[in-house]
Amino acid sequence: MVHEDRKGFQFLKHISGFPLVILFVWAWATIAPAQEPREQVPPTSQPVARDGSGTADNHGQTEILQHRNRRYQLHSADVLSLEFPFTPEFNQTVTIQPDGYITLRGIDNMRVEGQTLPEVTTALRTAYAKILHDPVINVELKDFEKPFFIVGGEVGHPGKFELREDTTATEAVAIAGGLRDSAKHSQVLLFHRVPGGWAQVKRLNMKKMLKEGNLDEDAYLQPGDFLYIPKNTMSKIGKFIPTSSLGLYANPALMR
Repeated sequence: MVHEDRKGFQFLKHISGFPLVILFVWAWATIAPAQEPREQVPPTSQPVARDGSGTADNHGQTEILQHRNRRYQLHSADVLSLEFPFTPEFNQTVTIQPDGYITLRGIDNMRVEGQTLPEVTTALRTAYAKILHDPVINVELKDFEKPFFIVGGEVGHPGKFELREDTTATEAVAIAGGLRDSAKHSQVLLFHRVPGGWAQVKRLNMKKMLKEGNLDEDAYLQPGDFLYIPKNTMSKIGKFIPTSSLGLYANPALMR
């Protein structure tokens, strides 16, 4: 905790002149956790490629930012329909609670947040095998929060947008109304949540990409990503920053 607080302080010390940035990141940090990836990627233990590094295959992205075609991972407020074809008395519709658990008929509660539907189906069959003989269970996802991304800063229409298909950072800017004349598009920041209350930060030089017509370093967005286009030159920013303390420093009374 001391380590995270110290990094958070260093980060905010560098950008103390940009309270609007802090407010944007804090707002994103409060609504994005539901869509963060569940891979265990500690920021201090797993090597991460430098910004702009990579091959032609990964378009210069880090390993965390290039996962594609992964199975949907469940999170709180998702609704599941459980059908038992041979024992219909156990049919039920359950909602994943804020703590990640579902309340089940006939057996103990089960934590399913972060799992895929096949994983949940296997876990349910194992659990119900204690009271049913070779249970057959069909699990269907009935309702879920649509994947989204957020664009803030110097764009025509900043806000929250649905992530319906593979979308790059430059495409996201276009969806958000394009860059304003005041945009510092050589220092665009892409924030991506990782486990442990941290956010990975990737710098994108859109000015160079658009001028040269080379989008090899363009990054694909993941659900919950936050793209920020600053107005002025940004100070140095760490590769990883703690998101848990951003709300504290976003308080105007503490930034005098």
